[in-house]
Amino acid sequence: MNKKPSKSLAQELDRYISPFRHDGSGKFHLKDHKTDERGDLDKEKAQAVLDSNKKRLIEFQEKLYAQDRWSLLIVFQAMDAGGKDSAIKAIFEGINPQGCEVHAFKAPSSKELDHDFLWRHMIALPERGRIGIFNRSHYEECLVTRVHPEILAKEKLPPKLVTKHIWRERFEDISAFERYLCRNGTVVLKFFLNVSREEQRKRFLERLEDPAKQWKFSMDDIKERALWPRYQAVYQDIVRHTATPHAPWYVVPADHKWFARVVIGSVINATLEKLDLRFPRADKASLQEFEQVRQALEKEETGGRKKAK
Repeated sequence: MNKKPSKSLAQELDRYISPFRHDGSGKFHLKDHKTDERGDLDKEKAQAVLDSNKKRLIEFQEKLYAQDRWSLLIVFQAMDAGGKDSAIKAIFEGINPQGCEVHAFKAPSSKELDHDFLWRHMIALPERGRIGIFNRSHYEECLVTRVHPEILAKEKLPPKLVTKHIWRERFEDISAFERYLCRNGTVVLKFFLNVSREEQRKRFLERLEDPAKQWKFSMDDIKERALWPRYQAVYQDIVRHTATPHAPWYVVPADHKWFARVVIGSVINATLEKLDLRFPRADKASLQEFEQVRQALEKEETGGRKKAK
């Protein structure tokens, strides 16, 4: 009797991936994506998936580092209190820090403003064999600068280049940048943590009430909250114009942090599985050398025992 072929990891996790993936094909409306989706899981079942994904990710990361061929760039975008920091902490717990680096991009410095808008992101890209995490990213240059035009003025672009087409041009530049990365062995994963305005309100209140979280709160968060409709419209535009088959967007339901982590971890693991990562194998000449070294080391042990007697 023939056994059914076992599912690949990607197939096993697909129900937590495909519903939230947009690769530029078809129409995209942010309002069509629920923020409180939880799939077929409750919190307990989600924890089991998260734990399994952690173990797999540790194994994949070791192979990624040893093989030294691919690199992984993970982009996180969200409204304030969207859960980026906690997702990074939960999903990458246990990862070897030598092979993973997080960059949180704040307001650009004067030096960064003297370069093109992608410069500071380019110099932070992960090396081969490593995972790079952008906590906010190059997409801020099409988001915050679009909501706040005064920030764009600080970038000191020649006036004749700041036209009504600048956002479309930046979308084109970013897509070309990500295509270039993919063609050179950097896999790009982009996550928009889609949180509702009501959930953001609850999380702000938690920060205000918890002394251990008050440091996270800023009055600027409330100012930005007042611009919620504008930010949502711009995020929709970003996904519509920069989602591609080689660098799709994952619009992650983020009202339930535990489900958001399931989605993100599942995407990362399924992606790494497809790279067919392996530990490098030694060639025949090296194996012969290893055997000689092994024999020499064993003789040292034998000689030590004889002297002890």
